[in-house]
Amino acid sequence: MIQPNLTCPIAFFDLETTGVNVASDRIVEISILKIWPDGTKEIKTKRINPTIPIPKQSSEIHGIYDKDVINEPTFKGIAKSLAEFLKDCDLAGYNSNRFDIPVLVEEFMRAEVDFDLKGRRFVDIQNIFHQMEQRTLKAAYKFYCGKEIINAHSAQADIEATYEVFMAQLERYDGVEFEDKKGIKSIPIKNDINALHSFTNINKNADLAGRIIFNEQGVEVFNFGKHTGKSVEQVLRDEPSYYSWMLNGDFPLYTKKVLTDIKLRLAFNK
Repeated sequence: MIQPNLTCPIAFFDLETTGVNVASDRIVEISILKIWPDGTKEIKTKRINPTIPIPKQSSEIHGIYDKDVINEPTFKGIAKSLAEFLKDCDLAGYNSNRFDIPVLVEEFMRAEVDFDLKGRRFVDIQNIFHQMEQRTLKAAYKFYCGKEIINAHSAQADIEATYEVFMAQLERYDGVEFEDKKGIKSIPIKNDINALHSFTNINKNADLAGRIIFNEQGVEVFNFGKHTGKSVEQVLRDEPSYYSWMLNGDFPLYTKKVLTDIKLRLAFNK
C-alpha cells in the first residue's frame, strides 16, 4: 500500500461541534490521526466541555449531549497540550479548509494560545473528491449515461441531458439502500415525485435561499448568523429590531417575504 511522502508530520483531524457557525460555535470532540514521516501513527480523541449548551439538533447528529461533556475539560484547559501535539504539523481533513481549521483556530484564539499557521500546508480531502469527481451536468451525463453532451451549455441540450440523467438514476438506484448521517437506512430513490422531493430537499428550506429552514419539529429557525438554530418567532419576540435589520439588509426578496409572513402570523396569534 502506498505511503504518503511526508517532510513533516501531518495531522488528519475531525471536529464535532455545537453547530456550524465558525465564529460562535464550539468544539465538543476532537479526533486527530498524526502521521510522522517514518509512517508512525498516533491517534488522540478527546471530548471537550464547550461551556455553552449543545443544541438538540446537533446532538442528534453526533450523539454527544450536555451530560456527556459536563465533566470534561474546556478547550482552554487542553489548548496548550493540543497546540504542542500539533506543533509543526500540516493539517488535513474532510471539508477542513472551510470548517474544521477555522473553528480550531477560533478556539485557540479564545484560549489565548498562539497557534501559528505560517508554513503549514492544508490538505482538504473533500476538495480532492469534488475536483476529481466533478459534480457538473457534463460529468453526471458521462457517469450515468456513458455519453458526451452535444452542444453543451445550450439550454435544450442541457435539459435533455438532465432528463436522461434522471431516468438513469431511477434505474441505477432502484431498490438501493441509503444510510443517512444518523445511521437511518431507507430506499429513497423511487419512481415517485413525493419521495424524490423529500430526498433532494435536504435542508427543508422555509425560504429558497436556506436562510430560514424547518427544524425536525417543523418550526422555522434561522440558518445563519448569531441566531442559528433559534426559532424565528422567538427571535422576533425577543429582538424585534432583527426584523428591520433583515428587511433592510442584503437578503433575497423571498426570504424577506417569508420573514414578514412569520411576523404577521405572530402578530395575528397574539
